Amino acid sequence: MSGALRRVLVLNGPNLGRLGSREPDVYGATSYAGLVEECARLGKELGLEAEVRETNDEGEMIRWLHEAADGAVPVVINPGAFTHYSYGMRDAAAQRTAPLIEVHISNPYAREQFRHTSVIAAVASGTVAGFGIGSYRLALRALAEELND
Repeated sequence: MSGALRRVLVLNGPNLGRLGSREPDVYGATSYAGLVEECARLGKELGLEAEVRETNDEGEMIRWLHEAADGAVPVVINPGAFTHYSYGMRDAAAQRTAPLIEVHISNPYAREQFRHTSVIAAVASGTVAGFGIGSYRLALRALAEELND
């Protein structure tokens, strides 16, 4: 991409602000600050301005999805636990006007049964899961490629 960087929201749901200290055997040792830094670095390399946000509040996440839809802003989203039950978030994601890629650090299908269902997946452009923080890198690369097509 040439010229100005294309704005992208990287949205993170509950408990992701605790990366690095929360179950490092599942979520890795990279801190949330490290995730923010990596998304910003790779985003810039790909011609994207990655604005990384985290919330434990479902309503706030829904408002961010509305903001993205209203501005045709692409989204990389790790809904965290909201993945499995937030129909309000699913409905907000369905209003997308730009690509939306669902991301998970762990592989939900290799974990507890309740994690095997995503209400977001059916309205996402695609899903990347199971590659640790690398899932975000893969999602940003896929997003950049989709935006360039």
